[in-house]
Amino acid sequence: MFQFSLVEFSLRHPKQVIWATVALVLLFLTQFPRIATDTNPKHMLPENSDVRVWNDEVDRAFALYEDTIVVGVKNDAGVLNRETLARIARITGAILALPGVASRDVNGFTTITNVTAEAGTLKVGPLMPGAPQSQAEVEALRGALFGNPLLVDRVISKDGKTTAIHVPLEKGANGAVIAGNIREIVAKEKGPERYYVAGDPVARDTFGAEMFKLMGIFSPVAGMIMFIAIQLMFRNLSLSFTMMGVAMAAIIISMGSLIGAGYPVHIMSSMAPVFLMAIATDSIHIFNEFYFRYREKRNKLDAIRETMAAVSRPVRYTALATTAGFAVLLFMNIVPVQVFGGLIAFGTVVLRLFSFSLIPAILTFVKEEKIARAVEKESAELNRTSRFLRKLGEIGATRPQATALAGLILVAVAIAGTTKIHVNNNLVAWFKESSEIRIADTAMNQALGGTSLGYLVMQANEPDFVKRPETMRWLEGLQRHLETLPVVGKTFSVADYVKRINRVLHDDDQKFDTIPETQDTVGQYLFLFSMSAKPADLDNVVDPTFQKANLWVQMKSWDAEAMRQVTHAADSYQKTHPLAATVKPAGIAWFNLVWNDEVLGDLVLGLGLALVVVFVILALDFRSARWALVAYVPLLFTILLIYGVVGFVGKDFDMPLSVMSTLSLGMAVDFSIHFISRFRQRLAETGGGTSEAAVREALLWTAARPGKGILRNALLFAAAFSVMLAAPLTPYMAVGAFIVSMMLLSALLTILYLPALVMIGRNWLFDDPKPTANPAPAIVKGD
Repeated sequence: MFQFSLVEFSLRHPKQVIWATVALVLLFLTQFPRIATDTNPKHMLPENSDVRVWNDEVDRAFALYEDTIVVGVKNDAGVLNRETLARIARITGAILALPGVASRDVNGFTTITNVTAEAGTLKVGPLMPGAPQSQAEVEALRGALFGNPLLVDRVISKDGKTTAIHVPLEKGANGAVIAGNIREIVAKEKGPERYYVAGDPVARDTFGAEMFKLMGIFSPVAGMIMFIAIQLMFRNLSLSFTMMGVAMAAIIISMGSLIGAGYPVHIMSSMAPVFLMAIATDSIHIFNEFYFRYREKRNKLDAIRETMAAVSRPVRYTALATTAGFAVLLFMNIVPVQVFGGLIAFGTVVLRLFSFSLIPAILTFVKEEKIARAVEKESAELNRTSRFLRKLGEIGATRPQATALAGLILVAVAIAGTTKIHVNNNLVAWFKESSEIRIADTAMNQALGGTSLGYLVMQANEPDFVKRPETMRWLEGLQRHLETLPVVGKTFSVADYVKRINRVLHDDDQKFDTIPETQDTVGQYLFLFSMSAKPADLDNVVDPTFQKANLWVQMKSWDAEAMRQVTHAADSYQKTHPLAATVKPAGIAWFNLVWNDEVLGDLVLGLGLALVVVFVILALDFRSARWALVAYVPLLFTILLIYGVVGFVGKDFDMPLSVMSTLSLGMAVDFSIHFISRFRQRLAETGGGTSEAAVREALLWTAARPGKGILRNALLFAAAFSVMLAAPLTPYMAVGAFIVSMMLLSALLTILYLPALVMIGRNWLFDDPKPTANPAPAIVKGD
């Protein structure tokens, strides 16, 4: 019966395989000009998700803008002087002329609505129509600012040193581009003022721009580092170019497929090239074994065939474990995570196909004399690395109980650390503290009400419900209650307008800074206000039927926990002050909270699914649940230790890290598969039975020979991700540190703890009624 062998086909037709790969790469490369990025937090969740549908409904009901930039102007001597005010007026005017800015609703000194009265008539107009020309006008402006609670902490700080210009953006405008234009505007002004540009769209779109640049920089840098590392390991340029060629081909095909399918590049998929380059290092086991085999056989084609026969099963199952680990992400709720999971799962399959086709094909062209020179030191007895790994394995094999006890102590400490883990997603915190965005956000939060904005929407079933005095007082009470929270800098609602109108129509008498007694009076005030104010002034806080009211909440932190405190405070107020209406949170801060909780849910779901899937793959590979459990231990040990460190150092567990926790199960288990598969092969080859001495010797051989491949794999994987430690964005740094530490730790723990566990459970493991050795083609004995 005919049996097709991809390896054999590639050895017989190497040129066809190589040229077919080149054609395939060029085909997918044609998709790259269509690349697009997307860092909009809204797109983290599906378009039909409850929070997105609700936020869109709120935006329409209250004529709200999706994005707003906050421009801060600070003068340590105070901003209320003619020179600074003239600069503010010029800056505001220039901002109004920028494309993408919703100029009609920009709020700053020259544009924000000020409510006053003159001769008993309500007067609504700009706070500062032009820059003051005299000190008397400056003092009048000072009185208007600090005499109006609506303006304090919104456009002027309590100490008078900082002002803010709130710049709403038209739908689809690029926040990073407009922020750059604003920086150019303020750079033209000379004086003692300091300028800050903050807000969610600035952070989001700047992150997208940086992400795109990093994707273009880190991939070639990671490739260069890997190339140097491979060359140092194997001392053969042909082999080094082979591995890099396989990695680059898989990256181009995978990314080309993503772009061609119409998917934008998100934060997670921007890391895909580095991930695929690192996953390609699993082919190191082929080169590692090839060197040993060639040293024994001195025949290139025989060495290739025997190498592929020896490593094919573990390489297939490690690919399956990695693919399954990433495919689990398809069941998550976060859209970019789903895309990333599918992308890397597809790329892993491509890489493994190349392992059995492109690599053997290229190896046929490598000159034997070069291989012969390179393999001279490739001996488990002579090589220093192999001797070190043998000694490491010997610790576990000869002192298994002590090794296991030390591990249990570390596990207990790690579990204590995991209890301190805090899940939090803060887009602004994804920049370094020294970044311009973090500095601006911190300065604005310290001086004013806060750059993070959330809403509380009160809804009733009755028209004009909002006009009721008791409703207005209820809103006012809720505002005062929320303002007791440290995270809340300022609140604002229709009640503030009504109180302001009531006061100015009574000669600015403080005692009338209250809600009127009748619904008719409230209705008249709001009617008068709507006739003179900008449409958005009233539209932003009530709907046309006055059944809904929108309470604005400015917070001093983008942490998801800040909005959680606000919602809890609103719930508690409603319980103690019942009203025939509902209160529901909305806005970008509410979205961030929902997204944050989805990340936590995905973390639990992903870990659970990955644990089950990986165990099934291990059990299928080893044909034994007992061996699968043993293979699990180094994996779980590694993850627990890293989680413990994350908890102890106080690093927030954000979306990228939560994804890494799931992926780590699929990637770190590769080492256990290679170790146990090759150990069982060795045991079957030597025919030494399962005596203590035979098992120990097979374990030490595995630690020294396949263990070298494991260590090389880990070093290359870590080298690829080490470039991310130099990123200006903290998620990249966190992912880099997580993967580097995970791979190195997992490799060492595999070589140390698997021998210990096998020796402790020797009788139990080899008493397994199921087959104890993986079926493998006949191979020549090792050293």
